[in-house]
Amino acid sequence: QVQLVESGGGLAQPGGSLRLSCLASGFTFGDYAMTWARQAPGKGLERVATLYPDGGNRYYLNSVRGRFTISRDNAANTLYLQMNSLKPEDTALYLCARGYRTPYDYRGQGTQVTVSS
Repeated sequence: QVQLVESGGGLAQPGGSLRLSCLASGFTFGDYAMTWARQAPGKGLERVATLYPDGGNRYYLNSVRGRFTISRDNAANTLYLQMNSLKPEDTALYLCARGYRTPYDYRGQGTQVTVSS
């Protein structure tokens, strides 16, 4: 069955960095666009970044463009999100999802990112 398991979240100071990983299984990872999305308390799910199967086309939320980088290793079935220059407003549950727009057909449980001094 399809599984998406995120890791790498935690507590970071403003201006700090974190790298999230999402290990995928149960499908041919390289055939699908993959998305990082986030949900802050009391808010809806927000698409942060998408990487298409060719590895070249990317989407970024305006507020993270230039700070976050999405990448993938198809041989390792892993999606990454490098997050630099973190801000308190980046605090959220980050999850990876299969596809490029809602409704995503599969999504992980998420990893919590908290940015605070």
